[in-house]
Amino acid sequence: RVISIDLVANEDADGNIIMSSRDGLTEQGQKAETELGAILDGSKVDAIICVAGGWAGGNAASEELFRNTELMFKQSVWTSTISAKLAASFLAENGLLCLTGAVPALGGTPGMMGYGMAKAAVHQLVKSLAGKDSGLPANAHAVAILPITLDTPMNRKFMKDADTSSWTPLQAVASLLHGWVTGDRPESGSLAQIITKSSETSVVIE
Repeated sequence: RVISIDLVANEDADGNIIMSSRDGLTEQGQKAETELGAILDGSKVDAIICVAGGWAGGNAASEELFRNTELMFKQSVWTSTISAKLAASFLAENGLLCLTGAVPALGGTPGMMGYGMAKAAVHQLVKSLAGKDSGLPANAHAVAILPITLDTPMNRKFMKDADTSSWTPLQAVASLLHGWVTGDRPESGSLAQIITKSSETSVVIE
């Protein structure tokens, strides 16, 4: 059974929790926790996977710095924080919590400061969740996938002339996550870089 938590309904999901972008972190988190609890009715989930996010550029001199940084934190840090709280409440023992970081945020991101700060915060959250007394269930794993560029319809629309041989297909990511949920997965706290070159995808675990 798959439950989707998003701003719009997912027709392929078995259940949907619709969030409002007008709500703050507290309101969104409480809504997600209350409604998921009602859907599960005492049962637990095998995995919680957060793939929310977005991209916005800008350096320290950008007129859009404040707005873009706020947006990046809403899209990446808020959603990851909500996912962590849901995992503490509803993830089964030995379950998987997977968040989404980014390879560029492993270093400096001068041309996209808000994005880099938000993704670096996600990396830190994963490390914290893997530590003792993090609040996660027994033997649960917290990891992050760190893609570079995903092959999505939106990216193809706005980057028509890009070399897509370095873009990671969504099917490759889905297969990786399915394998982690059902079988072996990286050590808790791992940051898994997903790198595609010449249409070949590999995973580097940190």
